[in-house]
Order: sequence, then C-alpha cells, then structure tokens
Amino acid sequence: MVGFADCTLGDVADCIVEPGFDRMTDGWLVLAADGLPVGYGTTFGKGDREMIGIEVTSQHPSVAAWLYERTMQRALEMGRLGGHAEITVDAFAYHADGPLRALLADHAFAARTTYNRMWIDHSEPVAAPQTPRGVVVRRGAFDDATRSTAHEVLLGSFRGQFGFVPRPHDEWIAERDARSTIDWSQLTLLEVDGKAVALRDCSDSFIQSDNCGHIAMLGVLEEYRGRGLAKFLLRDAFALDAAAGRAGTILLVDTNNPTPALGLYLSVGMNPTLVFEGWRRVLPVT
Repeated sequence: MVGFADCTLGDVADCIVEPGFDRMTDGWLVLAADGLPVGYGTTFGKGDREMIGIEVTSQHPSVAAWLYERTMQRALEMGRLGGHAEITVDAFAYHADGPLRALLADHAFAARTTYNRMWIDHSEPVAAPQTPRGVVVRRGAFDDATRSTAHEVLLGSFRGQFGFVPRPHDEWIAERDARSTIDWSQLTLLEVDGKAVALRDCSDSFIQSDNCGHIAMLGVLEEYRGRGLAKFLLRDAFALDAAAGRAGTILLVDTNNPTPALGLYLSVGMNPTLVFEGWRRVLPVT
C-alpha cells in the first residue's frame, strides 16, 4: 500500500494487550485455505464505550467487507452494553488506501481529519537547545506523584482533540506498562513556577523499522502556549535522538489540531512523509 512494511510484530502485540481489549471478542484474524493470514480486524471501546475505534485490514475486498461487518456488530454490542442511545465510531486509513476509504464512505463514514507523519533527518549532529528562561526540565516519571502530574498535563493538553477520550489514571498506567515500546524514562515534563505545564512522551516504536526516535505525545497547557515550550521539547528530542545514533525523529500530527501544530513542526525542519485520514460515523444503537 505505501511501499514498505509500516508495522512490526511488536506493534500488533502491543495493540492486543491494551487494557479493555478482549482478545476473545474484540479481534478477528482471517486465514486463507493454505493457512496464510489475509486480514484482521479489531474493535476497541474507549472510556464508557460511547466512542469506539475499529480497524479493518485486508487486500481482499470480500474479507475487508466481512471484517467491517464484524467490527461494527461488536461496536453496536459495546454501545448496548454501555447503555448508550448512539455511538461514535472512528476508523483510520492511509490516504493511499482507496479500497478502505471507499468501504468506509459506502457505509456512511465521513473523513473528519487528516494526519501527517512528520520526519526529520539526523545525518548531522544536533545541538541541544537552551532551556527557556524560568523553565525546569523533569526527565522521567518514576514515582506515583510524577506520573499523576504527567497524566493531569496530558488530559489538560489533549482534551477536545479528535478521537481523544480521557482514561482513568489507573488504566492509563496499565496501558503504558503493557506496551513494549514505552518506558517511564522517556516521559519529560516542563515546569514553570513549580507547576507542570508541558509534556513530551517518547517511544521506541520506530527503532526496529526505521532506527528513528518517536514523539508519541507532545502537549502544552493552553495558558502556557506561545512561549516556545513545544519547540524546545521538539529540539530537545532531536538532540537526544541524534546523540543516540538515531537516523531521525518521527511524530504524527493532526492537521485539524486546535493549535497550529503542523506549522510548528514545519518550522523546526520536519517534513510530512505519510498521510492518514480519520473517518467517523455516528449511529443509533438498536
């Protein structure tokens, strides 16, 4: 679809150990007569399951159609179990994946936002940025108090963005602990006057496939935006990745983000490499 394998075995394993995902009821693997896999699908209920994400993957139209029906049937079951009158279902597709985009469009989904995967090259040494005046950098989240603070900053920074559903603190901790590509040493907080106001969460998701660092989340509380904090966190990550011998740094940006995030990433030298779309359908639970 995109010319290279944009997934690792670890990526798949991490998805099916997410807290709240039941491998007995929420995932399907389709095998051909010769035993080779030809498709898979998942349904993941977020929060109280009023918002649900589905994934459908197959190069065979009939398999994709069957997986779509299974994932949507499970989404409606989740909605009924949650006692909801209607549910919101999200799906993501590469812009290049014409068949999947057509399948979603044919079933009343609408493209609601676009994501760009951004990348910057580290073939040359990268200088560490100067810490902004009055800012304290806290690296790592190894105790309960720091993790609680980090979660609060995450919620305050991302609330209202497409597809974001706040997770209870214990579930957020469990989700991070379950993932093989994330550890607490990669979480960084910025403090101003003793208050945590910005967060950067990195992962090893692209080391195996691209030898690149990955910024999984970057958020700044609204009242502290425009002070260069996000730009500092970006350049700090670039310097750390370059020093570790990474070929580059990767992140995903929602082009409809309430903040001008795409312009920020372009301004520090990042370039778009892949385009995804976020599709959504709201439907009654019957």
